[in-house]
Amino acid sequence: MLFRSGKTDKPILLKRGMSATLRDFLMAAEYIVAFGNKNVILCERGIRTFEIATRNTVDINGIALLKEKCHLPIIIDASHGTGKRSLVEPVTIGCILAGADGAMIEVHANPKCALSDGDQTLNYKDFGKTCEKIKKTLAFRKELKEIN
Repeated sequence: MLFRSGKTDKPILLKRGMSATLRDFLMAAEYIVAFGNKNVILCERGIRTFEIATRNTVDINGIALLKEKCHLPIIIDASHGTGKRSLVEPVTIGCILAGADGAMIEVHANPKCALSDGDQTLNYKDFGKTCEKIKKTLAFRKELKEIN
């Protein structure tokens, strides 16, 4: 599949597997790029750990390290990474501060009626609030870069 992804000119959203190390993740991305597709976006969505309170453990420090190691854009999927609506916003903001370039967030008009993943899905109002906080966080991150 990585070979075929490298041969297409379509953008590729490469999601980190829950057991993949950062090295595994980067090597998969490099494989796609090596076969000609430079339109790769990395998606951090958590890794399996001993913790059972959340679906996965989102690797915020991994995002910062990925930004040091590669030029590819990185997005955070805290919806799948945490599996908990209440954690989507704070984990997303933390990942943006760590260097993530964007976020993927599950949204539904009425999450309780969603056919799947309702527990990790934001409603429209909360999504709007989260987007505003992301914009402010990005502006703050830009200010911090200018100071350094």
